[in-house]
Amino acid sequence: MQEYFSLFGLPERYMLDLSQLDTAYRNVQAQVHPDRFAHRPEAERRVAMQWATHANEAFRTLRNPIGRARYLLSRRGVEIDGERNTAMSSAFLMQQMEWRESVEEAQGNIDELDRLNRELARDERVMLDDLARALDESADLVTAAELVRRLMFMEKLRQEISDALSQLEN
Repeated sequence: MQEYFSLFGLPERYMLDLSQLDTAYRNVQAQVHPDRFAHRPEAERRVAMQWATHANEAFRTLRNPIGRARYLLSRRGVEIDGERNTAMSSAFLMQQMEWRESVEEAQGNIDELDRLNRELARDERVMLDDLARALDESADLVTAAELVRRLMFMEKLRQEISDALSQLEN
């Protein structure tokens, strides 16, 4: 199967024009969608299904900022392994603890959970900008890998906040 960026005719870089990605994805899907092969032999239908699945996976990966960064790092020989490799700076570990305490203290308080969610979103935007520079400008893979691990933590924490807000709103 084809590498994700070349599948869509896009440059292999972190910063992408997402509208170009969307257009390229629709074009690829139009060519390989299994419905186009419904009356073809079984082997052709199977290949079309594999290509459609590959295109879907490539699109999901490249559309997601963290997924795209992980994919780029993997292509450059750096595996994140976020479940086992949690190496982060002590300052960020302290920040994690503070955020966790804040979320626990905010349980049941919509306004405070909203405030925390906005704060995390702001910090994420800064990290995503730093990640783009690390991957596209300086090729600093060590920094990029740490930023991805941080962003993965923040994504989980924001999901917890979102879940808590959903429970309060119901």
